[in-house]
Amino acid sequence: MKPIPPLTALRCFEAVARLGGVTQAARELHVTHSAVSQQIKVLEESMGVALFMRAARGLRLTEEGRLYALDIRMALRDITHATRRAQARPHESELVITTLPSFAQHWLVPRLASFRDAHPYYRIRLLTSLQVEDFRQGVSDIGIRMGQGHWPDVAQQKLFDDEMVVVAAPHFALAPDGRFPVTAADVMACPLISSPDTPWHEWCQAAQVSEPAEGAVVLSANDSNLVIAAVLQGQGVALERRSLVAYALARGELLQITDIRVPYPYPYWLVWQQREILDAAQAHFAQWIEGEVDAYLRNGSAPAAAIRAG
Repeated sequence: MKPIPPLTALRCFEAVARLGGVTQAARELHVTHSAVSQQIKVLEESMGVALFMRAARGLRLTEEGRLYALDIRMALRDITHATRRAQARPHESELVITTLPSFAQHWLVPRLASFRDAHPYYRIRLLTSLQVEDFRQGVSDIGIRMGQGHWPDVAQQKLFDDEMVVVAAPHFALAPDGRFPVTAADVMACPLISSPDTPWHEWCQAAQVSEPAEGAVVLSANDSNLVIAAVLQGQGVALERRSLVAYALARGELLQITDIRVPYPYPYWLVWQQREILDAAQAHFAQWIEGEVDAYLRNGSAPAAAIRAG
């Protein structure tokens, strides 16, 4: 059995095959032109196979070289992914949770103290992103997603449905009256802070008022953290998920305008890599969050401990 060719030679070969020339490969790899040429020569000699045809205009892949380049490209990608997984793999005492930034800040973090009280031997690491994580990378243990479910290659358990309510800071004043808005018509007269998928049309239908006028939305952001921050500063009113504003409502930092609410179309889900059974850390977190969700749905607010701490 012949030894595996040197990794340096394989990287040089893949770069030349992909980029179409030695000069481009040398630039990408930050080495000299002659160094790349030498590695290609070493690879061909060690394999006993011509991978390139030499021509006046440079190198051209042989058919054997073309097929080999495809295989090597996939193998190098696998090595890169394996290295990243090894570097990012959690320690045994660490529980890594991935979720949306807004859900982490406004719903999960205020409750995590109770999980640490129940399971003090876990160090919690939160990874937040607006992107959906590929659990096959093995970076996190468990995640909380928002959507319709049915994601491939992950186990999933529905946590709860959400609803949208209109909120404003207590010090927000309706111009030019200088009073706090109290009716649906008042809301439509306010500067609105929104996100691209905020269902104002559904709320307006439920409130039996006209939809926002052109220019009514003074700020739009793709992260609810930014929407809520602007509302807390008194810049306008927002139609936001109750799960994200319940804590601020309980503390009096925000006030709900009218009792009119509409369903949010994307439930929250607990997700993890598909396997027959949960490991201990996943099982502990799943059991804990089920209890927290039950308490939240019964009380409709932030945890009492978090309110007292404020």
